[in-house]
Amino acid sequence: MPPDPLMEQSTKTPPPALLIAGPTASGKSALALILARLLGGVVINADSMQVYRELRVLTARPSPEEEAMAPHDLYGVIPAARAASVAWWREAAIDSMARATAAGRLPILCGGTGLYFRSLTEGLSELPPIPPAAREEARRLLVDEGPAALHARLAAADPRSAARLRPSDSQRLARAWEVWRGTGRGLADWQEDAPSTGPAPYAFRAIRIDPPRDALRAAIAARWEGMLHAGAMGEVRALLEQHLDPALPAMRAHGVPELSAVLRGQMQIAEAGRRACLATGQYTKRQATWFRHHELAAPSATHIINARIDGLEQFSESDFGQILSFLKMSH
Repeated sequence: MPPDPLMEQSTKTPPPALLIAGPTASGKSALALILARLLGGVVINADSMQVYRELRVLTARPSPEEEAMAPHDLYGVIPAARAASVAWWREAAIDSMARATAAGRLPILCGGTGLYFRSLTEGLSELPPIPPAAREEARRLLVDEGPAALHARLAAADPRSAARLRPSDSQRLARAWEVWRGTGRGLADWQEDAPSTGPAPYAFRAIRIDPPRDALRAAIAARWEGMLHAGAMGEVRALLEQHLDPALPAMRAHGVPELSAVLRGQMQIAEAGRRACLATGQYTKRQATWFRHHELAAPSATHIINARIDGLEQFSESDFGQILSFLKMSH
């Protein structure tokens, strides 16, 4: 295997990169756009659902108008028929960051997927190739027995990995099962190995948005109504017409299972909204917990905002002064 160029130590001062992290509906994209315009940055997607081409509305991707206000990258770049991996995203993000830096722009990585951020700041442990038979077995068990039964199987075979996964998280359950069957080691064990890639060669600073729960719940409900008016139902209908594997990540995006049930006549729209908002709220709680317990940058290089970001109008000159003082970047 050729050496990872990121493992090579540079004698130069590493270029800066800004991470904007937080739970869904916390206002990350709004803040990233504000800072990209102010600092001459490129907003790079670090959300595992916003990479999918067919899901602009349901994943609350930046609008075409917002994308025109500052450069954006890695949004809607792969089809729903593919499953994005952390390794794929890391390589794509590092390439995007390098292009931004070469153009004299600040890379601003924005999203809610903690493992994406960690792959940049800490590196990524490399898994050996998974035999096709193990992968096929995982998909077959998922279809024949369902995710809850697969979770029970995994708990018996690889309890450490199973403890990290919800019984309904079909995609990650299938991945954990195929890793255990294909390598003889649990996914949790592999992930705790020393990273083989090393961190990306940047000086990372992080802004973490951590709004109150009630603010998030209200934002999630308002976002759901806005998505329905913006064409979420049509987006799901077009997705279903592709007849994709239901275990694919895009098919499990918040709102997709619920609206799929509505289109099949199995659920009323009000109940779909209740369930989708509940699932999103539960997910934001897990996101917030993850970010509180994992450092994206050194404490001195991390700035926490305890409010939801709605837009430029909520910032005073003092607020911006604090953020810019924290960043200490000249662009």
